Amino acid sequence: MKRRSPITLVIFVLSLAMLSAAQDLASFEKRVTVKKLDNGLTVIICERPEAPVFSFYTHVDAGSAQDPLGKTGLAHMFEHMAFKGTDTIGTKDYPAEKAALAKVETAYAAYIAERDRRMGRDEQKLKQLETAWQEAVKAANQYVIPNQFSEILERNGGKGINASTDLDETNYFYSLPENRLELWAYLESERFMHPVMREFYKERNVVIEERRLRTDSNPIGRLLEQFITAAFQASAYHRPTIGWMSDLNTFSATDAQLFFDRYYIPSNMVVTLVGDVKPSQAMPIVEKYFGRIPSGPKPDERVTTEPPQNSERRVVLQDPSQPLYLEGYHRPDYRDPDDAVYDAITDLMSEGRTSRLYRTLVRDQKIASASAGFTGLPGNKYPHLFAFYAFPLPGHKPDEMAPAIHAEIEKLKKEDISDEELRMIKTRAKANLIRSLDSNSGLATELAINQARYDDWRELFREVDRIDKITKADIRRVANKTFTDNNRTVGIIETTAPASGDPSQGGAQ
Repeated sequence: MKRRSPITLVIFVLSLAMLSAAQDLASFEKRVTVKKLDNGLTVIICERPEAPVFSFYTHVDAGSAQDPLGKTGLAHMFEHMAFKGTDTIGTKDYPAEKAALAKVETAYAAYIAERDRRMGRDEQKLKQLETAWQEAVKAANQYVIPNQFSEILERNGGKGINASTDLDETNYFYSLPENRLELWAYLESERFMHPVMREFYKERNVVIEERRLRTDSNPIGRLLEQFITAAFQASAYHRPTIGWMSDLNTFSATDAQLFFDRYYIPSNMVVTLVGDVKPSQAMPIVEKYFGRIPSGPKPDERVTTEPPQNSERRVVLQDPSQPLYLEGYHRPDYRDPDDAVYDAITDLMSEGRTSRLYRTLVRDQKIASASAGFTGLPGNKYPHLFAFYAFPLPGHKPDEMAPAIHAEIEKLKKEDISDEELRMIKTRAKANLIRSLDSNSGLATELAINQARYDDWRELFREVDRIDKITKADIRRVANKTFTDNNRTVGIIETTAPASGDPSQGGAQ
């Protein structure tokens, strides 16, 4: 192993100490203002005047785990619709468009009712209903000004305009010059006050193609989907974020509006601003616009609890692609007292070329091109998985990865890690925190997520304190509690010869 020279190590530690002094909790408490508006929306403003720009992060505490049964993919679908504009943006004539969109929904409901009739479906009538629906869509589209919402932002200096949906949450973010704060407040609040489901079925086709690209035509995507649904049989994590294909081909704009009405309420949202913004000036602007959003009760957060797993589960995908070995173990959610211990195990097993899995499988045994362990699959809001993976090198099979990974797991269970390993885990935790706060967008993200998860953004800093208190015995204890044979789900891609006529075709067992 290549070691740092004494001088380099001293410089590294001193630099870390100086950065920590500027990035500690006390310094942030002086610059962070938090306010809960009368409608229940939580707003966080962090003043950082290094450059005349600001970044924001809107966190909605609803992801695909909240998708209704039979309508998977709705959370992700609404994320797409949030960029379609409002009743004043993206339309040539909203009263006429509104009436046309209502006709689209009526026509679509009639088409779906006939299409999904289990007995006595009239094929000729079905074709007529489909044509009527498509004609209604065409009539509504004549009122659309495509991409106007995003174009307004881009013309005003918007950068990094994007959003994301996962199983736990939906997030919206971009950056603007500081003199566009009021424009941002207007646009961002308007799309959550007056969303319009325009071009819904066109955008739904985009999502369908996204599923085909990322899952159906991607061996790793297919394996992950089947692996996760095997590991979670009762939990809401059983459903994929992208949605099942049959649901994507069925849910409607009306369904998306109902999802929005239930979850996009102020008490279920956190908005964070970070940059060259003074709270005394920015907060009144935020209140002026976001305070208009109607309040509502926070949705019921109860979900089905995954029962204990009592036997190993296996998914084997045979495909003419690169082989892969994956295994996962159930663990509690992020609120568990041992959450920081799982983070420490992730660091120990996976952080860089000095990590245990890299040294063993990649460097020493030379059986894998990459190997790591990580927590948070497929989310962390609810009980989830700690997973290990390895990509076998040519000439080696996925089954060879398991003994090597299990040998490293057994070391965790039976032997104390070294003093140096424990010290570096804690040092890297501090360094990773500092890096996460380096940019306005990164800091906005971290503040919002910690506020949403713990109702206190300060937990961002307390996580490092929790890691700093971890002992060698903690790592042994958690490893023994979690990494058991009956708690394990295994996913494998076995490389096969291409099927004649379709080299991408594979099967699962």
